[in-house]
Amino acid sequence: MEVTTTSWPALPALPDPATTPVVVGGLAYALDGPFPFLLPDAFTANLAAMREVLTGAGVDGFIYYAKKANKAAVFVERAAIGGAGIDVASTAELREALGHGVRGEHLMVTGPAKNSDLLRLAVTHGATIAVDALDELDRVISLALTGRVRPARVLLRVLPGAQPHSRFGMSESELATALERCLQARDAIRMEGFSFHLSGYALQPRADLAARLVDQCLKARVMGLEAGRISIGGGLPISYTDADSWHTFLETQHPAHFHARKTFQPRDFYPYHSPVAGPEALAALLATCPEGSEAALAEVIRDAGIQLLLEPGRALLDQAGATVFRIQGVKDRDGYQILTVDGTSLSLSEQWFHSEYLPDPQLIPVDQDAATGVFPASVGAATCLESDMLTWRKIAFPHPPRVGDLLLYPNTAGYQMDSNESPFHDLPLPPKVVIDRIDQVRPRWRLDRHFT
Repeated sequence: MEVTTTSWPALPALPDPATTPVVVGGLAYALDGPFPFLLPDAFTANLAAMREVLTGAGVDGFIYYAKKANKAAVFVERAAIGGAGIDVASTAELREALGHGVRGEHLMVTGPAKNSDLLRLAVTHGATIAVDALDELDRVISLALTGRVRPARVLLRVLPGAQPHSRFGMSESELATALERCLQARDAIRMEGFSFHLSGYALQPRADLAARLVDQCLKARVMGLEAGRISIGGGLPISYTDADSWHTFLETQHPAHFHARKTFQPRDFYPYHSPVAGPEALAALLATCPEGSEAALAEVIRDAGIQLLLEPGRALLDQAGATVFRIQGVKDRDGYQILTVDGTSLSLSEQWFHSEYLPDPQLIPVDQDAATGVFPASVGAATCLESDMLTWRKIAFPHPPRVGDLLLYPNTAGYQMDSNESPFHDLPLPPKVVIDRIDQVRPRWRLDRHFT
């Protein structure tokens, strides 16, 4: 396959009118280093859109924001103000949520093999605990009996049939044992229903497993247990780019498009375009008929009198932030350049999945009179590691990148900007900037109030 300088496949980010080079340039000057900025109004809008879908489908639902998607406090604050819950998986996350105004009964505690401190706090504050194993259930019962504060609220996590080798959830025999233990300890346990953890973004397996959980609830009620809620986790995709750009990239990508002829497997890439995304994906899920049913999932849930629990992270953070770096080095190579920025790839976390963050970064030149054309470049980090690349892909920039120019990586709030952050080389962690768009002409900004 012949690759020419005119064949660089572009992956332009979907437009977001919330940010302007003027705002970003001013922040870069003030902070003098890499930084992500956060747009909490987008979070609030995404939350409202999902609630509208639930209401339109006639489904009693409750949304928990999956805090692991971003460490910033502002999104927890917006969830608390909006009456949403928080999905936490560590003691620190639970304390952070409480400290920023989330009520204990609006916490969902997930994760495998939770430690005793986390379970003790969850029981004390009335959080819902997604119990992942029999020994964990025994510890919850023991804590509830010892503390005698209130019955512990639990969901029993089910091993997904679509992913039988998952490390999350209990088998059929383990579930049967768990239900008996819940019956025996009814003074200490409120068994409120079932949950699952399902990887991937396909709607049909999620609808099938949700319907299975509804059946589990009906059977548990016959036994005398409460069982009125199911949690289907997150797994709602978002779109970063348009369909044509995404499919063209997948069809035409070639090692010559990447620095050092790096190769990636397409199956490892996040689906950067989805035919239905965010709230539309939720609507499509609720309209999906589970296997063996002629009724849509929404009807199955309504008819059983079940409350649907959701734990989205990325879908609530769509267009809720971006990450900015400054170019501090430009090096010529054969037909392209290598840029070095003032941060590390640890602030773009897709490498965690043997991939990279693919949407095109936006070049914000210091010299507004810079030449125009096609200027391919890859982006490396300011560390002593050969593999510390923010972008192996050669981006066809419209201006020649120069020292002092800014690179804005769009739509990074969901899992990208801080999942893998580390003070490598003793570099400080980039400060998070909250832009409160109270005044569209002169947006106000502040530093995030994440506890340290």
